[in-house]
Amino acid sequence: MTAGPGHHEWDYGRNTVREVCVIGGNRYFGKRLIDRLLLAGDRVTVVNRGSSAPPPGAIHLIADRDDERSLERALGARTFDVVVDQVCYTPVQARIARRVFAGRTRRYVMTSTVEVYEYEDSARPVREDAVDPRTVPVDTELPWDDPRFLDAHYGEGKRQAEAVFAADPPFPYVAVRVAHVLGGDDDFTGRLGHYAERIRSGEPVSVPAVNHPATYVHVEEIADFLAWTVAGEFTGPVNAASHGPLTTEDLCEAVTAYLPDGKAVFRSVDIGPFSPLSFSRSYGMDNARATRLGFSFGRARDWLPRAVAETVGKAAG
Repeated sequence: MTAGPGHHEWDYGRNTVREVCVIGGNRYFGKRLIDRLLLAGDRVTVVNRGSSAPPPGAIHLIADRDDERSLERALGARTFDVVVDQVCYTPVQARIARRVFAGRTRRYVMTSTVEVYEYEDSARPVREDAVDPRTVPVDTELPWDDPRFLDAHYGEGKRQAEAVFAADPPFPYVAVRVAHVLGGDDDFTGRLGHYAERIRSGEPVSVPAVNHPATYVHVEEIADFLAWTVAGEFTGPVNAASHGPLTTEDLCEAVTAYLPDGKAVFRSVDIGPFSPLSFSRSYGMDNARATRLGFSFGRARDWLPRAVAETVGKAAG
């Protein structure tokens, strides 16, 4: 495993073995998380639909997490110290998970998103209490199984999923609200690639008339954070973001460093579509809770050149 920004060695070599279940985790920071857990000596069970095998050393269970009976059959009588749910997008999925894992785990970690704050517009970084999942209405009758609806309501789906886990009776959950993730040569989002294409060709990068900065996290750092969360005891929502916001201009400047013959040209538009990672509202995340709990984040500006090199550097060469 390659150490990333702020890489932690807190748990490797301990004597106890945890039983950890990861739902999903086939790619990007999910597979890095599994690598870290295995290296820490945990017994890791990966549940997915069988589209890809987990890393060597992990137990593989094949089930459709949307099918409650399929999930129960696959799990059998297994119990876990911690479950990490990488692919919970809707309140329907969350309700199935609560029913299936009630009594099977002492702690449930849901990978959530900064997009739960999509209706915030705060010049100050938002804290977890800006969105209290206990007050979020849940509507399981919405067409959550329609991919187009789900894609258009990504933040709302995550908000309502958090609300299901937060509802009474008490359920020991953590909602990790992940900042925008960058880095890795396996970045499938294409967001930095979009900037690279524009800079190479001289095409303009479309940004809002008032373009706000955002908070980010490196792919290795969020894998570290999730592994650290598995080892913790805290519950409830927690923001996961590197220190310091980045603007679209910051991202393009870093990309241009790998494309010295290119130039970033910006076009201000009143109505979208905007280039990815350009925002007409401000909702950067405050990471103070995670910091108080003991996690040491890196600075986004420090790892950004590496993230660009990993994502577009080879193509530029």
